[in-house]
Amino acid sequence: MKRIKIDSFNEDIYREIKTRWDKVAKPLDSLGKFEDIIARIGAVQGIAEPDISRRAVVIMCADNGIVEEGVSQSGQDVTREVASWMGRGCSSVCKMAAAARVETLPVDIGINMEGSPEGVIDMKVRKGTSDFAKGAAMTIQEASQAVKNGTEIVRLCSEEGCRLLATGEMGIGNTTTSSALVSALLGIPAEEATGRGAGLSNEGLKKKTEVIGNAVSCLVSDWEEQHAGKDRKGAEFAFHALCAVGGLDIAGMAGMFIGGAVYHVPIVIDGFISAAAALVAERICPGCREVMIASHIGREPGMKMILDELGLEPVIDADLALGEGTGAVMLFPLLDLAMTLYSDGLEFSETGVEQYVHFTDGDQEKD
Repeated sequence: MKRIKIDSFNEDIYREIKTRWDKVAKPLDSLGKFEDIIARIGAVQGIAEPDISRRAVVIMCADNGIVEEGVSQSGQDVTREVASWMGRGCSSVCKMAAAARVETLPVDIGINMEGSPEGVIDMKVRKGTSDFAKGAAMTIQEASQAVKNGTEIVRLCSEEGCRLLATGEMGIGNTTTSSALVSALLGIPAEEATGRGAGLSNEGLKKKTEVIGNAVSCLVSDWEEQHAGKDRKGAEFAFHALCAVGGLDIAGMAGMFIGGAVYHVPIVIDGFISAAAALVAERICPGCREVMIASHIGREPGMKMILDELGLEPVIDADLALGEGTGAVMLFPLLDLAMTLYSDGLEFSETGVEQYVHFTDGDQEKD
């Protein structure tokens, strides 16, 4: 991963698209964040006419050993069951994606079962992670393979003609793994990073927070013992944390963000778990944030902190917490509308109205 060169953002294309937006017969910057997102998509793809015609949501499915600690109200059988729904095209994200003309690609990267559900892509690294309250969630080799699998799925999608991808996930216990990673990587108390997930009681939330706090404390102590004084914001600590308290789904999604940077494919962040993976990816391969698009602000308390750290602004603020990639999929119809105006909108040159110009604050004060 240290050999990966990130050069996935074309500044000239970005400026060209922003200039073209100004020629559309409307007030300047009046589509707000959408003008910037379309420009960023083009800059990553390297073309002034961004292509979002074929797109897919990749749902990384995996189990997490930490559920043994009672941090979730559901068991691992739910991961397998929902993944099978995805394989049949009938889960929540599948229904929403079909309406938004988005392909769904469920991936078994670590479901705790023999084989994979029918219709689910088999990229299984192992049958779920270990309980990180008792030891590392996965080995260096396992985490590396999961990241590689995520990068590989982007390559395959790109070769098939997909020009825009979204991340999704399914795995009971993965708000716990995400919260632990966010606590470790941002250096914040477990209480600030941890939420109720799929709906924990107050007692359940307390238990979950304690488990995370203890594990992160051990993680940091172990790191300091082996790497005294070494920066915890670098790639080495991020990967160490991923192995210690992360999940195979998070590792796979981190690989997708890295793959997006390598293969010039913009990647839409879904919710909290996807955002945690984005943070891991940026720490491991600085610069891959340029391919990331934040779809929405999720309900989990740590998500805003992640997006602030990455310098990304979400579009949708609707108290979403469904997961599976549904929040990311909801962004696609909005992007379609923005692209329609960018590609086919009436330009000032076709009207009798003079084109608006940008003024600096000083120019406006003179007026």
